[in-house]
Amino acid sequence: MSDLSDLRQETAGLVDAAASADAAARKLSVWRRLARNQSVVIGGAAMAVMLLVAIMAPFLGTMDPAEINPAWRNKVPGTELTGTAADGSQGWVYRMGTDTLGRDTYSRVIYGTRVSLIVGLSVAGLSIAIGLVVGMVSGYVRWLDGIIMRVMDGLMAIPGILLAIALVSLSSAGLDTVILAITIPEMPRVVRLVRSIVLSIREEPYVEAAISVGTRLPLLLIRHVLPNTVAPLIVMGTYIVASAILVEAILSFLGVGIPPEIPTWGNIMAEGRLLFRIFPHNILFPGLFLAVTVLAVNMLGDGLRDTLDPRLEKRM
Repeated sequence: MSDLSDLRQETAGLVDAAASADAAARKLSVWRRLARNQSVVIGGAAMAVMLLVAIMAPFLGTMDPAEINPAWRNKVPGTELTGTAADGSQGWVYRMGTDTLGRDTYSRVIYGTRVSLIVGLSVAGLSIAIGLVVGMVSGYVRWLDGIIMRVMDGLMAIPGILLAIALVSLSSAGLDTVILAITIPEMPRVVRLVRSIVLSIREEPYVEAAISVGTRLPLLLIRHVLPNTVAPLIVMGTYIVASAILVEAILSFLGVGIPPEIPTWGNIMAEGRLLFRIFPHNILFPGLFLAVTVLAVNMLGDGLRDTLDPRLEKRM
């Protein structure tokens, strides 16, 4: 009997070792495919640059983005300050010109990167966290499915930008309010995605086997359902980041988003639209940063989708 027990333990050890080796090989294969995907490399590199710009904003030759200098308003890019600025600095070069209040456009664009990335990443995180829980419950608990999905359908029936404007209008403008207002319209997408995954997984043999041995619902969802949602949610998260950045810029441009004293790309473009024909730099530079960021996020999402779903790559 002892020999049989030892044989079972040795066999179990070999099986665990083989499973660990197989998991490690799959992870290495995924990283190799990511490194070979041009969309992932280019989009990830551009996003890394934007993150670095946001973090290092005070050290990139910027000044106070809220500093007003009426004597130097509406200066074109490359104008050099010959006098003394309000902060005592001399010889300052306005790399991207100034706005109608004499504020340095370069500093405002650089600091605006922080706000856009904070909004995009926060909305993506909240939408995925809430949508994951709601979607798993909706897909697995049958009697709640109809109620939850009708609520989600109602939210999706209202255009996201209009719902965000309404939510911002009901409360005071601020970063937290804007994040919440953008998260609510984005959440139904995640709920529907997770629900569709759960509906396809809950009939699998390993899930039925787990139910037959008495596995409780929370443990069942964490062990068997949650791992299957990771890859689709990563891809969905990138698209939510891009969408949230665009919606925040639209809200700020319309004057119902972030307060004007906080530099955002939307605020900068809104303040520069009146003199766009004469001084286009106040819209050109924040618009370029916005376009590059959204393009980078979308490229990263496309690359992740192609890499994490080999079946799609074969169909293509």
